[in-house]
Amino acid sequence: MVWALASIAGLTWRFETIAEEGATPLEHGAGAGAEIFCFWHQCVLPCALYFRRTGATILISRSFDGELVTRILALFGYRAVRGSSSRGAREGLLGLKSVIDAGGPAIFTADGPRGPIYQTKMGPIKLAQLTGARIGAFHLEPKRAWRMRSWDRFLVPWPFTRIVVSWARWTEVPADLAEEQFESKREELNAALERARMLARAHLEKSDQ
Repeated sequence: MVWALASIAGLTWRFETIAEEGATPLEHGAGAGAEIFCFWHQCVLPCALYFRRTGATILISRSFDGELVTRILALFGYRAVRGSSSRGAREGLLGLKSVIDAGGPAIFTADGPRGPIYQTKMGPIKLAQLTGARIGAFHLEPKRAWRMRSWDRFLVPWPFTRIVVSWARWTEVPADLAEEQFESKREELNAALERARMLARAHLEKSDQ
């Protein structure tokens, strides 16, 4: 039911891609290579529609809710690796590493399955260090949406609404990154995700003027 409703509503959504200077966006319908992509958990629904043709594998928690999300995303063409920052972290990272090693893209909801909101976990940084893959940070901001009363303020875009797909510059993580440098890289990725979100909001506000 969720898949059917989202698919029908998604046919009416109008996507617009923007990017900050120096960023390289992944366009709608394009395939993706051995790269890592991150977005905030609240964007899961519009992201599922926008990136459905990328052949990506996404990290999903081992919770009961995670099982439901896995089944729904499979209907959109996504593959899943189960694990999170709190349960199965090592297995999840190794599963995504095998995806990257095979030449495919991996996706994280950067603030994890339980938040806190707008605070990325360390997983994307660790995976980038293990694989040498760069990290793309993006945000999808609907012009009009229902915001759920959940920790992530989950977004359900209205039918026929405009959705801005906003990209920040890539985050590069060297293979020889020292342990004490991981936090600064996590903060760099967090800042990129927030820049993408703020750029999308500012773009929508400007269009109203």
